[in-house]
Amino acid sequence: MAFDATVLTLYPEMFPGPLGLSLSGRALERGDWSLDARQIRDHATDRHRSVDDTPAGGGAGMVLRADILARAIDAAAPEGDPRPRLLMSPRGRPLDQTRVRELAAGPGALVVCGRFEGVDQRVIDARGLEEVSIGDYILSGGELGAMVLLDAVVRLLPGVMGNAESGETESFETGLLEHPHYTRPREFEGLGIPEILTSGDHARIDAWRRRKAEELTRERRPDLWERHEEHDDRPRR
Repeated sequence: MAFDATVLTLYPEMFPGPLGLSLSGRALERGDWSLDARQIRDHATDRHRSVDDTPAGGGAGMVLRADILARAIDAAAPEGDPRPRLLMSPRGRPLDQTRVRELAAGPGALVVCGRFEGVDQRVIDARGLEEVSIGDYILSGGELGAMVLLDAVVRLLPGVMGNAESGETESFETGLLEHPHYTRPREFEGLGIPEILTSGDHARIDAWRRRKAEELTRERRPDLWERHEEHDDRPRR
């Protein structure tokens, strides 16, 4: 069964955007996954197709209404739809490779793209939306976050990457950042490829790559390194 993605947005014309290119685009053409971007405004009831209102209790900005978004969700994912319901939100759980792999192993996802100051909490609760963040910063809306999430998921679907091993050795897959990479030319502006990588000794190459991954993680992501040390059961020298 192909991965089935539905995106609820005020700007469906933004899709597929970059998702229609490269790996994800070719996979979309092959039918490895499907993408349906739907207009939230189609579920408004007034002649202006309004979807937002002022925040209860006062304050700046506008809030996406619960009733309109609920209708959009119910139309896109009726009762019994097994797909997780995601809301792109800066206050959500940070997206990580573990969650990406979980999503890639499932039937698809309904992704809600918020706008304005946020979404009425009642629809989040009533429709069981899982809030997901792609980083500690604010975007104009959830569309770019949805594209990031879907790109991360689609590349892990069977047959999308030419070499399945590529996805198993990347940053975060092993709890570490990825080791440095080199290719031709052998010399570049006085810099050479580390000799060990051209030695043909695969055991030594693997050990070098592991060591470099550990060094980079310890230097750049001490949070990842701390978790890695907690779960690394290799004997210490």
